[in-house]
Amino acid sequence: MSLVSGPGRGGITDDRLPHELRLFVDKHVCYIQSLDTRKDELEYWLTEHLRLSGLYWGLTALHLLGRPDGLPRNEVLDFVMSCMHDNGGFGAAPGHDAHMLYTISAVQILATLDAFGELEERVGGGRQKIGQYIASLQDTTTGTFAGDEWGETDTRFLYGALNALSLLGLLDLVNINQAVEHIQECANFDGGYGTSPGAESHAGQIFTCVAALSIAGRLDLVDRDKLGGWLSERQLKNGGLNGRPEKKEDVCYSWWVASSLAMIGRLHWIDAEKLTKFILNCQDPELGGFADRPGNMVDVFHTVFGIAGLSLVKYAGLVEVDPVYCMPLAVTKRALGKLK
Repeated sequence: MSLVSGPGRGGITDDRLPHELRLFVDKHVCYIQSLDTRKDELEYWLTEHLRLSGLYWGLTALHLLGRPDGLPRNEVLDFVMSCMHDNGGFGAAPGHDAHMLYTISAVQILATLDAFGELEERVGGGRQKIGQYIASLQDTTTGTFAGDEWGETDTRFLYGALNALSLLGLLDLVNINQAVEHIQECANFDGGYGTSPGAESHAGQIFTCVAALSIAGRLDLVDRDKLGGWLSERQLKNGGLNGRPEKKEDVCYSWWVASSLAMIGRLHWIDAEKLTKFILNCQDPELGGFADRPGNMVDVFHTVFGIAGLSLVKYAGLVEVDPVYCMPLAVTKRALGKLK
């Protein structure tokens, strides 16, 4: 029995599959729903700096599992808005400094919940404020973006800026051509991209650069065969994917590698069946959630990217993911379509 379905997808995961090849949807939903109830655990407070991004990861996982109502919408919106600063940026949690990464997560949550109208009701000119905050972090000399007022730059922030601004319909606030030029300066001889010019190729940074080029409409600049070859070599004998040569496999690269291959039309260059089996072997069938590799502790970060990876390879029953945004494709089509 195939682990993946045809073009229609939809429906529920086939319970006739062997236990080790089954996606335990209800367990994963319960795991995500439980995350904000563990306030008596030290780990909850040690991860406060990830709270808003964690909410995006959990919400996206639920939507891909076909359970969009798994978290209370109004409470989610209240929390997101409590993280917003007067300058339009968002912090990881109330009282935390604004940062590009959490601002991106906030925008993605608002888009997923179709809540930009409610943003405007709560904060007049809210969309524009967020856009101006993001635009203020572009380096007008190099075209790249900083994460916050302290100036650290990274292609993650560049991608995030284009991701959020495109969802807001405000790409015109930044210099796209300059950003594209910076990405080209980060390209390497092996077809990959690094965090900055001269940095080694890394699957996570490749995703950010390729996705940013996709949003900018410049995928023509990518050497698809060379990059596809480098990315396909990330698959190990156990089916898992790693981020660079000689490293261990990790469920999160099921997203970073496979989504990049999908964007350049080379996803068929890896073995989807073997990857599917690896991902499913990383889930906790009793308590839910996914770990980085089999037998390790689960977390919401690896949970969303494991589920998104399964969606990319068309595991039966999952909602289709957008390889550029790591959001449900129907959500990005709706959000971007409203701007036309």
